[in-house]
Amino acid sequence: MGILRRMIVMRPVLEMNTPDGFDLWPVVETERFGFLPLGGGLSPAEVGTALMRIAACNDVDPTDDEGRPPRPTEPVSGFLHGLLTLDHLYAAGGLQVTDTATDVVFSPGCCDGLEDWRTWYVLADCGSGIGYGHEPLSSLAERLGDTVRLTVDTDRTDSPVIDLPVTELRRLLAEAERDLTGFLAVAADWVSEHLPGHSAPLVAALARVLDVPPPGLPQAPPTTERA
Repeated sequence: MGILRRMIVMRPVLEMNTPDGFDLWPVVETERFGFLPLGGGLSPAEVGTALMRIAACNDVDPTDDEGRPPRPTEPVSGFLHGLLTLDHLYAAGGLQVTDTATDVVFSPGCCDGLEDWRTWYVLADCGSGIGYGHEPLSSLAERLGDTVRLTVDTDRTDSPVIDLPVTELRRLLAEAERDLTGFLAVAADWVSEHLPGHSAPLVAALARVLDVPPPGLPQAPPTTERA
């Protein structure tokens, strides 16, 4: 009988909620409140689905005190308006960690956003805990010495946990950044083909919400400035 090899996997994910009747561009059917992993291997329809979800998260009408221009009447421009004009962008999701040996999954909570994924570097460097969500699940990531503990539900005394060395967390974060950079590259190609009139500002907005450099620019070193 073989020995089960433990492997920890970290993926950047979007929490999905496809609106009924969306027809501005092709999308795939997704599980409501399920997670779509991001990376460079997504199909064109999956890229369109991810872009739809990110735009929907920022689909907010301008208010009188914001100074943003009015929402365009053209459907695509109107749907993308928040993503292209808001100062602070949001994408429901975050970093999902799976222990393949135990099948324990630490998923982003309802209060998590993918745009804040670099706060995990603060956890690795400074030990600040990261709490996500509230009932029915209150997850927590914390550093205990040289170990990072991911507790799936702090409201349970028998909650599943994932323990991993801080050095492994740094490796996983580097892999997550490569996934985000790969996704942005295929998204840029998708935008140039399907939404060429919005290409430059849309790719720039995606780079902002994913917190990775636009295609062609070097990656910034890990930082703890958000502590």
